[in-house]
Amino acid sequence: MRLVRYRAADGLPLAARDWDGPADRTPLLCLPGLCRTSLDFTAIAARHGGTRRVVALDYAGHGDSGRAEDIARYSAELALRDVLDSCAALGLHRAVAVGTSFGGLLSMIIPVLRAGLLRGVVLNDIGPEIEPTGLDAVRDFVGTDPALPDLAAATAHVRREMPPMGLDEAGWRDMAERTYAKGDDGRLHPRWDIRIAEAARDGPPLNLWRVWQGSAQVPTLLIWGEESRLLSAATVARMRREKPDLRVVSVPGVGHAPPLQGAAVEAALDDFLDGIA
Repeated sequence: MRLVRYRAADGLPLAARDWDGPADRTPLLCLPGLCRTSLDFTAIAARHGGTRRVVALDYAGHGDSGRAEDIARYSAELALRDVLDSCAALGLHRAVAVGTSFGGLLSMIIPVLRAGLLRGVVLNDIGPEIEPTGLDAVRDFVGTDPALPDLAAATAHVRREMPPMGLDEAGWRDMAERTYAKGDDGRLHPRWDIRIAEAARDGPPLNLWRVWQGSAQVPTLLIWGEESRLLSAATVARMRREKPDLRVVSVPGVGHAPPLQGAAVEAALDDFLDGIA
């Protein structure tokens, strides 16, 4: 793995994690959620890196990317621009997008704006319509810095604040390590700029059904946490009606958004990717 640093069109520093793979196989473009970073895709890279190139982005204000002075820089529109510019900067002329939550929204829009870039899309617990209550909970989490004293406290915090994930104690500890980083004060802080919550107060868009129809030709796999507060069973059913070839793997007892691990998810992902050259 190499950490790649480059600049957005406006000069803001951006970063991506890049795992090598053969040039003749379609790479994976991994797009994290609103309060997540490229670290969430280390398990996918461990499974597929070497057989496919895996690139995971840190959006502006996230992970190893720069923090913006103006919170307007954290808009969904500019995040989408950064993703498209990142594909050009990193030499990703075709890819399979793996998008969790906010990253899945971007993955649905990309085929409409840049036809041919995506050979497939994996949506992790997101669809064209988002339940407002679940979105409010995400924004609350994004906008809070608990300034935790140590990893044990961070682990207890994420276990208490996040929905059921089907994780054991080691899994929750790993989640905490990928969520918080030690600051200059010695305490653990979010790996993102909490002002992103303010920027996201009026977005992202809650209804993308026209976008969903526009990306109908792209092979798509949906990973759905059946306890999700963002993606309802009614939305999943409509997605299936409007896109009959949609593949769905349901994860019982798990909320938003399922870890991209476990036998059922890994088998579905493997089978989906095997169908893409």
